[in-house]
Amino acid sequence: MSAVLVTGVAGFIGYHVAERLLNEGREVVGLDIVNDYYDPKLKWARLNRLVGRPGFRFVQIDLADGEAMASLFAEVRPDVVIHLAAQAGVRYSLTNPHAYIQANLVGFTNILEGCRHSGVGHLVYASSSSVYGLHTDMPFTEHRGVDHPVSLYAATKKANELMAHAYSHIFRLPTTGLRFFTVYGPWGRPDMALFLFTRAILAGEPIDVYNQGRMERDFTYIDDIVTGVVGVSKVPATPNPAFDPKLPDPAMSSAPFRVLNIGNERPEPLLKMIAVLEQALGKAAVQNLMPLQPGDVPATWADVSDLAEVTGFQPATPIEVGIGRFVEWYRGYYGA
Repeated sequence: MSAVLVTGVAGFIGYHVAERLLNEGREVVGLDIVNDYYDPKLKWARLNRLVGRPGFRFVQIDLADGEAMASLFAEVRPDVVIHLAAQAGVRYSLTNPHAYIQANLVGFTNILEGCRHSGVGHLVYASSSSVYGLHTDMPFTEHRGVDHPVSLYAATKKANELMAHAYSHIFRLPTTGLRFFTVYGPWGRPDMALFLFTRAILAGEPIDVYNQGRMERDFTYIDDIVTGVVGVSKVPATPNPAFDPKLPDPAMSSAPFRVLNIGNERPEPLLKMIAVLEQALGKAAVQNLMPLQPGDVPATWADVSDLAEVTGFQPATPIEVGIGRFVEWYRGYYGA
């Protein structure tokens, strides 16, 4: 069995996915540029838990370097690619748009080309719940069109889905796009709300609560996410016989292509998340109520029935449990 190529392996989800695959006895080639979008020390700390494990190899390559990516694919010839590397973050895209073009469009093209030329059996790639944009009809389902993004980040993720379909159609490359919904947990990203709130509350600083707190998020614990990602990677996309070209369903195709939500299937009010965090920390937050930020949406809620049908996916971690585990990790890692 050939290796699984996991991109973004120094990132939050990528690290956990690689760890699960190694625990299952798979060989993993992990790719990451280890940039400074957030603290590289945290990225290296994740990597150091993988480097030296049997079956793991790390390569530090920029996704946008077409020559280096082509060489890697030619050498490794992975059977499965789990592509989680990207320039993440909605707000960062307002001020650094070119980073998203290079990583999320040029980089994704290099992934598609590598898969095409090395005979990859299944490409699983990270899309985002951000693609739902102006949609307010919830729960969000993959079977409705998503043509109204409200950030460049979201637009690049929608573009990835369209690019993947083109390669699935022309080159019969099996592709699965996973629309992630607010992933959290140990080793999480410092630019996300749970991490930012924890740091500020422990420091006695106010937390910025957007849209006056009138926000809901489908918070999804990392272990549930990893179970879904690894599970779906083992079930390559196939042409869907129910696809009707006269009434095309955006989540399926006559090509080996599909798009799936991966979330907790339960939106939680932001103010409830804060209350659970306060309880876990044993300390109250000082809330700085703010307007809705450009590029943000007030609510997300995933319909995960399609993913459940493919893999038996069933999110199992309520926020009371997941936030408690995050706080325990945070205190241990930072000595807080």
